[in-house]
Amino acid sequence: MFTERIWKRVEPIWSSYLEHSFVKGLGDGTLSNEKFQHWLKQDYVYLIEYAKLMAIGSAKSRDLSTMSTFANLLHGTLFMEMDLHRKFAASYGISSDELEATDSAATNTAYTSYMLNHAQRGGAEHVVACLLACAWSYNFIGKSLAEKGGLSQSNPYHAWVETYSGEEFTDLTNDAIRLMDELTEGKPEAELAELEEIIVKTSYYEYMFWDMCENLETWNIPQE
Repeated sequence: MFTERIWKRVEPIWSSYLEHSFVKGLGDGTLSNEKFQHWLKQDYVYLIEYAKLMAIGSAKSRDLSTMSTFANLLHGTLFMEMDLHRKFAASYGISSDELEATDSAATNTAYTSYMLNHAQRGGAEHVVACLLACAWSYNFIGKSLAEKGGLSQSNPYHAWVETYSGEEFTDLTNDAIRLMDELTEGKPEAELAELEEIIVKTSYYEYMFWDMCENLETWNIPQE
C-alpha cells in the first residue's frame, strides 16, 4: 500500500508536532487564548482554500465512487470541521463574517497556494496527495492528545481534541487514506515519488503552520 510507504516518511515529521509548544498547549489546556484565536482565524481561511481541493478532486474524478469520496470530504470540511471553528469563535465573540474576512498570513498563503497549484496541474491522485497530510496528521494529533488526557473537561480545548480524535473525523481520514491507495495502485515509481514529495512537503508546511500560530505571525515585514 502506498500509504504504508508514506507513513514511514511522515511519522517522524508528525511526531515532532507533538513536541511543539502550541500542540502541547492544546492537549494540556495551557495554550493562550490569543494564540488559539490566531490559529482559529488562520485555519478558517485555510479551510476555505482546502475545501476547494475536494471540489477540484470531484471535477477530476473518473468514476462516481471517487467523486462521492471527494464530496463527502468536502461536506465534512464545510459542515463539521468549520462548524467547530465557528462555535469556538462565537465563544470569543468572533462572528463568522470576521473569521471569513481574516487576512491569510504568509505561511498560510504559501501553503494553500502550493496545494492548489499541484491539485490544478495534476490528476485526482495529486489532489488527494495535497489534502492527505492535513487530515491524517490532525487525526494523528487528536488521538495522541486524547490518549494523554486532552479530553478532560477541564481542558478548554477538549472540543478540539474530541473533534479530531473522534469517529466522524477518523472515518473521513480513513476515506482519504483509502482513496490515496486506490488511485496509486499500479502507478509507476516516478509518479509515486512525485506524490510522496507532495505529502512530505505539505507535512513540513503543517509544522510551519503550528509555528506561525505559536509566534502570531502574519506578514512579518518591518514597519518604518
